[in-house]
Amino acid sequence: MAETKNLWVKPLKRIGRTAVQNSTIRKLALKKAVGEVYKKLILKESDHYLPKEQEDKFYMVSAMFHSIDRAISNNISPQCRDALLNTVVGKMLTGGDPEPKKKFFDEFGFGPPTFVTISPTKTCNLRCKGCYASSGKSTEKLDFSTFDRIIRETRELWGSHFTVISGGEPLLYKGIFDIAKKHKDTFFLMYTNGTLIDDKVARRLAELGNITPAISVEGFEKETDARRGKGVYKRIGKAMDNLNNAGVPFGLSITATKDNVDIVTSDEFYDFYFEKEPKAIYGWIFHYMPIGRSYTIELMPTPEQRLFMWEKNRKIVQERKIFIADFWNDGTVSDGCISGGRTGGYFYINWNGDCAPCVFAPYAVHNINEVYKNGGNLNTVLNSEFFRAIRKWQDEYAYKQPKDKKGNLIRTCAIRDHYGMYYELIKDHKPHPIDEDARDAFRDEKYRKELTAYGEKIEELTKGIWENEYLQRK
Repeated sequence: MAETKNLWVKPLKRIGRTAVQNSTIRKLALKKAVGEVYKKLILKESDHYLPKEQEDKFYMVSAMFHSIDRAISNNISPQCRDALLNTVVGKMLTGGDPEPKKKFFDEFGFGPPTFVTISPTKTCNLRCKGCYASSGKSTEKLDFSTFDRIIRETRELWGSHFTVISGGEPLLYKGIFDIAKKHKDTFFLMYTNGTLIDDKVARRLAELGNITPAISVEGFEKETDARRGKGVYKRIGKAMDNLNNAGVPFGLSITATKDNVDIVTSDEFYDFYFEKEPKAIYGWIFHYMPIGRSYTIELMPTPEQRLFMWEKNRKIVQERKIFIADFWNDGTVSDGCISGGRTGGYFYINWNGDCAPCVFAPYAVHNINEVYKNGGNLNTVLNSEFFRAIRKWQDEYAYKQPKDKKGNLIRTCAIRDHYGMYYELIKDHKPHPIDEDARDAFRDEKYRKELTAYGEKIEELTKGIWENEYLQRK
């Protein structure tokens, strides 16, 4: 959404200036901000985006504004409030630092990524079914100095003030709070199973202010415990209470499988997690991906369920104004696949330093430890032939195409919706699998055929929607 970021600056800063005042003033500022974005995204024709794309972006931006307002309205700690206003609103959502971005563009001819996702440790206290990282009782971890340098380079080379932390379980990485304290002008989204967030951890997060936990849920108790282990649901419920009491805004990380689609799209689910105390502020939806521990296509939401989720979540964003982003169904908001270090996108670094184009695409050419040892930096990874090939496909599919020539943005995931193409990229560029599961999946002929067929079915189901509602070729 690069074109729309400049539209956010004044409205977001207006909310920031009034955020610590009374709710009436803040609500008026919110209404004004949404109105200004409506004028730019709905009433003004874009050279880059289809009218329906502009509409999708407007509703997501509006939901984001309302989520920021809900966070500030809660009993938020002063440090969390300051990080939200100064870093999220003041830096991250308004585009980052312009000078490093300009320098990057002048050197490489395209804009830099917005963030990296880092899994500093593979260690986890749970063993969830189908874990993408195959996490467990492992001692593999990223060296603190390397972790520190990566974050520093995202700011210095790209002008970024945002980093995503995944795992393993990040709270088992001993230096996680030290990293957040050292990089106060970076805002961290931390995916966590939540079971380690006791009163002490919640208070520490409130004091730091620049980490928001996204707690993993599969639905309610039955669904969550079935995948994550007996008693986990009650433990994360306590974690949410602890965060709420400490004044830490938190969100949800929702894994959708074929078995829980109806639950995680239901009104009951959103009533419970977003309306009752303690309230989640935002949510990220991850469709189960057939990688990692005991990978299986059988757990994926079916193509028909995928389309159902697309329809339901649009209503949740539009009607309930809840910021809930679905990485597989919101391609019209993100301008398609964001992997491989695309402008405004990201790439992934794991506990061993392997650099993959995406968390769910476990194949790497570079290792950041070796890159640093040889005098390189994050831009060295970005300019690998493998990453460039992914970005070339993104550009040719939709990202750099005229608005009336774009490929289907409801079907944008390179590894799941276009596996035949991605398989050929792996064959051509020979990145190494980052674990044995990834190696086995690539060699699995049945897996290749079924995943390719899955993407073709998605195209069959959504082609009419894309052509008739977005391209308006009725």
